[in-house]
Amino acid sequence: MDFPSVGATENTILSAIFAKGTTVIRNAAREPEIIDLENFINSIGGRVSGAGTATIVIDGVKNLHDVEHRIIPDRIVAGTYLIAAAITKGKIELSNIIPEHLQSVIYKLRESGCIIDLEDQRIRLAAPQKLIAVDTIKTLPYPGFPTDMQSQMMALMSVSDGTSVFVETIFENRFKHAEELARMGANIKVNGRIALVKGVKGLTGAKVSAKDLRGGAALILAALSAEGKTIIENVKHVERGYDNIHGIMNSLGGIIIKQEIPNED
Repeated sequence: MDFPSVGATENTILSAIFAKGTTVIRNAAREPEIIDLENFINSIGGRVSGAGTATIVIDGVKNLHDVEHRIIPDRIVAGTYLIAAAITKGKIELSNIIPEHLQSVIYKLRESGCIIDLEDQRIRLAAPQKLIAVDTIKTLPYPGFPTDMQSQMMALMSVSDGTSVFVETIFENRFKHAEELARMGANIKVNGRIALVKGVKGLTGAKVSAKDLRGGAALILAALSAEGKTIIENVKHVERGYDNIHGIMNSLGGIIIKQEIPNED
């Protein structure tokens, strides 16, 4: 592959399960989800090896059988909740999580001043009263900093002390949330795949719109720390990747009211 794409790697593996002979994927994605997919396929009778490395080999089979499989915890959802605690200067404990999958995010949060304790399947975070800006956040394929955590981290850096540089190397046009954060008082300048974020003392509630899944999550995080009321439109994007995010945030002390839009039909 020209680029170690997660979706392309997963779809190639799935396509090769019933293919005749052997399929080899070089420069494959190494994300934990790829390993989980391999484990699942092998448990139902497939023959996949090498997940988690740059080379994956799939030997085609004729039949598969049913099985019960428990998927791995969602590391991006976990990272979002960690930043929710950090941006509100609070504390949080996450259980049923694999800390190793979040090492790059944990490293940056520690760099911002957060105190983080790790156990086998548990993460505890205590935020400082004054967040420190992280110099550079560059998105990279796993185990680098995930592009799906870039927008949430930008929300955090917008209220940190200092200046941060974001470099987006995975997806083009991944800074749609920057303009919306600016409506809330964030100081962000975007030039192509680079964004310069100068921390401000605080954000102010505003009417904003979620342009995509993770950008919408970033707006929710920003709204939790902002003074006053924030209205976020198009939250349907956020609901694609988070189960009951408003209820969970409310259970942690947030005040989020979800309003259903009447069906015009």
